[in-house]
Amino acid sequence: MQAVILAGGRGQRLDPFSRVLPKPLFPLGDEAMAAILVKQLKKAGAVEIIMSLGYLADLVMAYFQDGSRFGLPIRYVVESKPLGTAGPLKTVTGLADDFLVVNADELTNLDFGKMLEDHCRSQADMTVAVQKKSAAAAFGMLEIDAGRVTAYKEKPAFDYWASMGIYALNRRCLALIPPGDRFDMPELVRLLTERQGRVMSYESRDLWYDIGTLPDLASARRALTRLNVPETPFPATVGAEEESGQEAVTRLTKVPGTYPAQV
Repeated sequence: MQAVILAGGRGQRLDPFSRVLPKPLFPLGDEAMAAILVKQLKKAGAVEIIMSLGYLADLVMAYFQDGSRFGLPIRYVVESKPLGTAGPLKTVTGLADDFLVVNADELTNLDFGKMLEDHCRSQADMTVAVQKKSAAAAFGMLEIDAGRVTAYKEKPAFDYWASMGIYALNRRCLALIPPGDRFDMPELVRLLTERQGRVMSYESRDLWYDIGTLPDLASARRALTRLNVPETPFPATVGAEEESGQEAVTRLTKVPGTYPAQV
C-alpha cells in the first residue's frame, strides 16, 4: 500500500499556534497529529508514504526525516504555491496503480487497508470515504407552490453524506489534474462523473474527527484513548497541556541531523 498525506495547509483557524507550528505537528496526547496517521497507515500495510507539504515544510521534514523511525520510507513533495487537495498529486512521481490520499488533519480508526481493497475490487477510478451526518437548518423552511405556502417546518433536521477527506485513487485519474494550478478533490469528482468514470463511496461508521479548529483539537484529544496507536520513538518532542479548546501550550525541540531530500 502506498499513501499520500496532504499536509501543506496553513491552518489559519488554529491561529495563533499555527503561526509557529504546522498543523500536522500539533500534539494529540504525546504524539504529533500526523505521526498518529503515519503509524496507522503502517499498521494497515503501507510500505511507503509521500507527504505533500507547503507551509513550514522544513519543520515537518525535520520531524519525520526519512521515515526510518516509523519503519517505512517517507518522501516529500513541497508546493511553491497552494495547489489544493488534488493538485499536489500531479507533482508526485512513482505512484502505484492504486493508492490512498489522506488529509493530515484527520483522527480516525477507519480501516485503511480494507478501504483500498474494496476500491481495487470494485475497479473504481476513485473511492471516497463517507459518513452519514445530520444537521439542522439555520432557519425555518417553507414549501411554496405558485406563491402559496403549502408547508412550514421550523429548522428541520436533514441527513447528508460527508466526505472524510480520505480517498483511494487509480493512477489514471492523474490525467485529469491540470499541472501547476490549484485543483481540489470535488473538481476531480465532477470531471470523473462527467466522463462516466467510476466513483464509489466507502461508508464508514468509525471514529472520525476533522481537526480544523481549537475546539476540534480538544475533542480529538479526548477521543484519543479510543485509538490503539503503537508507540514509536520520535526525533522531535511535542508536548501539550490544555484547559480548553482555546488554551494550549506547545513546545518543539530542535531536531539534530540533516533534512531528507525532496522528491
